[in-house]
Amino acid sequence: MNILIAMETSGVTRKAFEEYSNRNKLSWNIYSCDLLPADDGFVPNHMMGDAFQVVEYLNKKWDLILVHPPCTALAVSGNAWYGKNMPKHSERLKAIEWTTKLWNFIKDHSRFAIMENPVGVLPFKPAQYIQPYEFGHPESKKTGLWLHNLPKLIATDNVKDVYDTLPRKEQMKMHYLSPSKNRWKIRSKTYQGIGDAIAEQYGTYLFALQRKEQLMKRSWGGAMLWAATKDNILDEKEIRKLVTSTGELK
Repeated sequence: MNILIAMETSGVTRKAFEEYSNRNKLSWNIYSCDLLPADDGFVPNHMMGDAFQVVEYLNKKWDLILVHPPCTALAVSGNAWYGKNMPKHSERLKAIEWTTKLWNFIKDHSRFAIMENPVGVLPFKPAQYIQPYEFGHPESKKTGLWLHNLPKLIATDNVKDVYDTLPRKEQMKMHYLSPSKNRWKIRSKTYQGIGDAIAEQYGTYLFALQRKEQLMKRSWGGAMLWAATKDNILDEKEIRKLVTSTGELK
């Protein structure tokens, strides 16, 4: 499997997928890329460069591409500066065009794709919205997930009851961050619980598909059937059966 986490410097999601691959003894190729270096030091599989260029430069048959495009001009929280008739509205229009192009590009270059962005003004709606408090972090940062050929992400550790007891500054930590040169980077970092859930759930999904392909290709008839059905979405029962079956994955 070839997986790319684009526009990520923190390494949160990349490392979560690496942990999943290692734990299940899978030889997956997992990359991250950004215009900036990785925050966790020199990482051979972190590429510095534009996401469009990295996708084509690595020349892989991509199984999953996940992107975190810039949200400053897109988020509704910036309407006072980027809204209609506001000074930076032209930047919002350019951001919409660029992000739409990015989403179509990764769908064209990968069998599965994910795009993450806060509540914003993109003309095409996300498949779902998630909150950090659904994944073990008692904070609020409503975020959209655009999904291509993938099921919705399932909450793993809902701590909304804890969140409800906290003062607003604790609930909205990212919103109340003090001004600093790294504020944007801190705000854009993926919550660990969300990164882990993405890697675990979509890693398991890819693992099941990989095993299905291996099993079906053992016979000529199975190979023909696989070629005809490989774009179908697996249901939960089939995923569970496939990932718990025996047999080595090549």
